[in-house]
Amino acid sequence: MSESRAGIHLPQAGPAASGEAMRRAAVLAEQLGFADVWVSDHLVVPTGAKYPPSVYIFEPLAALAWVAAVTSRVGLGTTVLVLPMRNPLVVAKMIASIDVMSGGRFILGTAAGWLEKEFDALGVPFAERGARTDEALEILRRVWTEDPIDAEFPVHGARFVGIRAKPQPARRIPIWIGGHADVALDRAVRTGDGWHGAFLTPEETAKRVDRLRTSRPEPAFTISMRTRWDGVADPPDQILRELDQYRTAGVTHFVPEPRQRTLDGTLRSIEALAALFERAGVAMTR
Repeated sequence: MSESRAGIHLPQAGPAASGEAMRRAAVLAEQLGFADVWVSDHLVVPTGAKYPPSVYIFEPLAALAWVAAVTSRVGLGTTVLVLPMRNPLVVAKMIASIDVMSGGRFILGTAAGWLEKEFDALGVPFAERGARTDEALEILRRVWTEDPIDAEFPVHGARFVGIRAKPQPARRIPIWIGGHADVALDRAVRTGDGWHGAFLTPEETAKRVDRLRTSRPEPAFTISMRTRWDGVADPPDQILRELDQYRTAGVTHFVPEPRQRTLDGTLRSIEALAALFERAGVAMTR
């Protein structure tokens, strides 16, 4: 069984969400030794939508810049940034800025998206999200590594002629591709440094991991899973049992998302999860 690491989802959405809540949770996560902290992405939510469960959600890149300023070691991840909803040049600049200012801590979890009304509200063609994602990933990598940049990107209608964009990251920013469909898994194999799933059962996860590992067997290719584990609400034995099942399925990184509705409950959940990960021998630091 390969070594696994653990992060934690911050109180960035829902009843417990606030700047102070994210600050305290991130500081606690770093003190407890979590490898990274994570935030989600939705810009708008349709009236009456069953998911996401809350309309109240802070913009993820702004949230990570906020917690980067009060931490010094813990990684900073998105689970997941919906890349085709945004201008990729702006995203490249924002992520590079956060990564450089934080000392090289950003992890880009990203996916093509699924909420059509969200794309409609932004004026982005939903049917183009796959092509836009693929091209945006190329734009990010080139903006982060080339100087100057000369390239045309037909899907976005962008033409870079002698374009310079500083600062550039001093290291390769990890990109973990999210999504469970075959097209997403193929994108992860083709362009990702890892795959970031969400809320699948261990059995469903194992099927995806088998497909991914056929082409990407190297240990550096991360298999990450976001879960709904709550250190206060869920029985410890249940979490430990599921943790073992996921690790057997090949998961090497976990992002539990406490479901508490208050800051105090969230902090207690983070502490309890840290104790469980330590008990299970999951590595906490990067």
